[in-house]
Amino acid sequence: MKNKKPILGITMGDPSGIGPEIAAKTLAKKKIYDMCRPIIVGDANVMVQAIKITGVDLKVNRVYNVGDALFRYGTMDVYDLKNTDMEQLVYGKVSAMAGKAGFEAVKKVIELALHGEIDATITGPINKEAMNLAGFHYSGHTEIYAHYTKTKNYTMMLACGSLRVVHVSTHVSLREACDLVKKSRVFEVIKLANETCKDLGICSPRIGVAGLNPHAGENGMFGFEEKQEIEPAIEEARKIGINAEGPIPPDTVFSKANGGQYDIVVAMYHDQGHIPMKVVGFNWDEQRKKWTSVSGVNITLGLPIIRVSVDHGTAFGKAGKGTANEESLVNSIEYGVKLANSRKL
Repeated sequence: MKNKKPILGITMGDPSGIGPEIAAKTLAKKKIYDMCRPIIVGDANVMVQAIKITGVDLKVNRVYNVGDALFRYGTMDVYDLKNTDMEQLVYGKVSAMAGKAGFEAVKKVIELALHGEIDATITGPINKEAMNLAGFHYSGHTEIYAHYTKTKNYTMMLACGSLRVVHVSTHVSLREACDLVKKSRVFEVIKLANETCKDLGICSPRIGVAGLNPHAGENGMFGFEEKQEIEPAIEEARKIGINAEGPIPPDTVFSKANGGQYDIVVAMYHDQGHIPMKVVGFNWDEQRKKWTSVSGVNITLGLPIIRVSVDHGTAFGKAGKGTANEESLVNSIEYGVKLANSRKL
């Protein structure tokens, strides 16, 4: 395995969304097979339909074991879960059937990675409402992975080009997010950020830690979280040799990172980190009424397996039309390959 291209398990996502279509467009690119051995995990009939919708030149090889995959350009290997009734599938509609199919693909790809059958997992977009309708009560991919890998200390990292962001909290209310800014959690996220940058080939990561409050609290004028929780966490990280700076005012730290001053930023809550990432990676053209760029990836840190995801949702409004942008999935595979190769060294 050491000298072979890594095997990447790619989930189809919610079959009512754009996941299958962007998977078809992505695997129609020869460069994907030049860097890895990809296998789609989901329903083969859904993928056959996605190929027709997008008009790409691919055949489908249905497999029930990773060992039966061909990994040959021009043929899409699909680990067939047979979990979607095509007569009932409606593009752009939330349904329990689609939610179940999307969830089962995620669960299976986790199992394959834990058993060492694949080297990294790449996830297509799922719909949280559909998944919950199906009886799987998770707030997102990150929580599913944490549950099935029995991981307690984990976090989300977003990346677009050289801009990288990790989060102290994600899918909670803003009120709860403030309460979760604690020294121990901030310290843990700083460590995860440092380790991941090294996995990506950055020898001495420079970590910028954002404040929670405006102006990073302005010495207690606008809040005490910086003095009581964030600063002590940064000091603790420095004691073990991590190059962390802050707390830095949130309205400037991302611009500094985007300009190259930091290799990664520790954000205190979901939107603090997501908004600057999507301003950089998502570009809407009002005249053409379309997204000209949908780039960026979502990586779960702290897991025993590799998980990289597209940084966008199911885009139900575009599903079934063949027009969805596959850029984020291509980026995700590139990151998955980097991380898989790093773990093999």
